[in-house]
Amino acid sequence: MSWVTGADGSAYGVTNLPYGVFRHDGRPPRIGVRVADLVFDLAAAEEAGLVLAAGALRRPTLNDFMALGRPQWTSVRQRIVELLTDPAHRGAVEPLLVPLAAVELLLPFEVADYVDFYSSEHHAGNVGQIFRPGQPPLLPNWKHLPIGYHGRAGTVVVSGTPVVRPSGQRATGEGPTVGPSVRLDIEAEVGFVVGVPSALGDRVPTGDFADHVFGVVLVNDWSARDIQAWEYQPLGPFLGKSFATSVSAWVTPLDALADAFVPAPEQDPPVQDYLRQTPHLGLDLRLAVEWNGERVTEPPFAGMYWTPAQQLAHLTVNGASLRTGDLYASGTVSGPERGQVGSFLELTWGGAEPVTVGGDTRTFLADGDTVTLRATAPGPDGSTIALGEVTGRILPAR
Repeated sequence: MSWVTGADGSAYGVTNLPYGVFRHDGRPPRIGVRVADLVFDLAAAEEAGLVLAAGALRRPTLNDFMALGRPQWTSVRQRIVELLTDPAHRGAVEPLLVPLAAVELLLPFEVADYVDFYSSEHHAGNVGQIFRPGQPPLLPNWKHLPIGYHGRAGTVVVSGTPVVRPSGQRATGEGPTVGPSVRLDIEAEVGFVVGVPSALGDRVPTGDFADHVFGVVLVNDWSARDIQAWEYQPLGPFLGKSFATSVSAWVTPLDALADAFVPAPEQDPPVQDYLRQTPHLGLDLRLAVEWNGERVTEPPFAGMYWTPAQQLAHLTVNGASLRTGDLYASGTVSGPERGQVGSFLELTWGGAEPVTVGGDTRTFLADGDTVTLRATAPGPDGSTIALGEVTGRILPAR
């Protein structure tokens, strides 16, 4: 039980406590945690000696705190829970609670590198049918390794940042042309934020996932399908993806998701030794996609073929080093049903089957459209916790 008004029964109660960075009253960026509809100012708490984190909570991003490692993450989290549940601390803590509506939320961590995977069998199969009709939906390597590509860390933006419609080369019946994308799409994904780095040349085994990954964010990997379709062979995504990637303002720590780990789908054929994971676990996250305020799909993350731990192991099997602030995303989350897909490419089957949203017929995104991603996860004792939402509005091309 918490003495904080609204915390008990909230999806942002003391069993959640996601970390973020905020600005308030013209002061510099500060680290905080969300509890109900309030932000607990951790910078002020550390300044007052209420929490000890070697000064890392008084920094303008989460990076220094994330670099401290799991024992410190756990210790600080336990202390925050104590401060928000023990009435003896109310007098010291209550003045440090700021209404959520009164703050500006910022990008919570400085992104070091960004990698995007392609780990949903249902999504990969759908895309294969749309882009390569008459051919096998999955390419021969898909079930042997987590497919991924490197993105642009500098275009990762916080939820609420408008997205300018990208321009680039597109194929037409008369050859390529340059102009604004006319097939602008979303990809509903889950991202994993690295805290503890690794040395160049070292591998990170699947069993060390929780020692390196600090927490989870929702990700919208905006995608210009017409630009992507023209450029992606033979090297894969480039300008069709690199113009903007939106992430949550709140990083949900792994400790908050302890009750959300579930058995992952069986993998056949057997994977290589470095990808073996015991126990073989994924996360029971339930996503929802809202298009102009209307819920259109509900992708289930528990069915992802490749798990976050396997993705991390594959990312480093060649000796590539991890850096604090690295972000790697799951790839589009899609289930077996049309109402469970994580992209509008799949929802409208490549634009061939338009949908009605708010009375308007849609295939891909129009200027002025707004997309919001939400997600929940099981919490302790049958409770539910929420991940920070991701929202973006499409602006006209420049």
